[in-house]
Amino acid sequence: MDMNYKKQTILIVDDSKLNLMYLSRLLTDQYNVDIAANGAEALKIIFSQPPPDLILLDVVMPEMDGYEVCRIIKSEDSTKNIPVIFITGNEREDDEIYGFKIGAVDYITKPFSPVVVNARVNTHMELIRYRNYLESISYLDCLTNISNRRRFNEHSELLWNIAKREKKVISLIMIDIDYFKAFNDIYGHQAGDACLFQVAQTFSKTVLRKTDLIARYGGEEFVCMLPNTNLDDAFLVAEKIREEIIKLGIPHKGSKVLDIVTISLGAASFIPDKDNSLSMLIKNADDALYYSKKNGKNSTNIYKKITVDKTLNFN
Repeated sequence: MDMNYKKQTILIVDDSKLNLMYLSRLLTDQYNVDIAANGAEALKIIFSQPPPDLILLDVVMPEMDGYEVCRIIKSEDSTKNIPVIFITGNEREDDEIYGFKIGAVDYITKPFSPVVVNARVNTHMELIRYRNYLESISYLDCLTNISNRRRFNEHSELLWNIAKREKKVISLIMIDIDYFKAFNDIYGHQAGDACLFQVAQTFSKTVLRKTDLIARYGGEEFVCMLPNTNLDDAFLVAEKIREEIIKLGIPHKGSKVLDIVTISLGAASFIPDKDNSLSMLIKNADDALYYSKKNGKNSTNIYKKITVDKTLNFN
C-alpha cells in the first residue's frame, strides 16, 4: 500500500505567541505549519484552498473561542472531516466530553509535553493518510488505473454545477473500443485486460488538463468530461485521442475496420441552464457515439440539435 503523500499541513490556532512559536518549532520538521492568532484568522485559512489536514485549536481565545470555531468547521461539508485537536489548560472531564461532542478527535493539555504532542499529532496524521488512501482507491478502476464510474458520477455533478454557476460551456466525450468482444474471443481475456489498460493510459496521457476527467464508464466504454470546452474543441480532443489509439498499433485480427485496435467516439456540449441537464448531456454524447458505431466505427461524431425542424445532425 503506497501512502507516500505530499507533506501534510497543520494549522495551529492560539492567541499566545509563545505557544504558536513552541508548537511550530516542534512540528515544522515533519509538517507544513500555518498559524493563526484568533478564531477569525483561523477560519479564513481553513476555508481557503486547500484546507489544512489537521487543526490544533486553542479552546480559550478572546472574541471567538475554540468551541465556536470547531462548530463552524463541522457545520460545513467542505471542512467537516478535518480532524480538530483541542489545546487546553483545563483538564475537567466535562469540558473534554463537550469538546468530543462537538467534533474534536483529541485533546493536548498545557503545559506541553513534546512527546505527547508529537505522538498525538503523528497518530492522527497517519489516520488521515490511511483515510485518504482508502478514499483514493475507492475512486480508482483497479484494472485500468484511471477513475471509475463512481468517481465520474460524483465529480461530473461537481463540474456540471460549476459550469452552471459560471455560465460556461462543458463538453462530454463517450468512447467505445471497436469489436472488443471479438478481441477477447481471439486473444483471450488477459490480453483484453492488457488492452483496456493500455488504451486507458493513453487517454490519460492525451487529455492533460487537470480540470478534465477521464473515467472507465463500464466494460470497454470510457468517458471524458471537458469543462470550459466548446463542441468544436471537444471534437479536436476526441480526434487526438482516436489518433493516439491507432498509433498504439495493438493487433486486432477480429476488427472489420483495421487490423489494429480502434475506437469510436461521440461528443456533445451544453452551457448548463434550466432547459438542460447532465443526464441530457450524457445521452446526447451516447447518441453521437451510437451513430459512430453504426456508421463505420473508428470515427468521431458530434451531436448537434437543429432548432428549426428538431432533427439531429451528426458530423
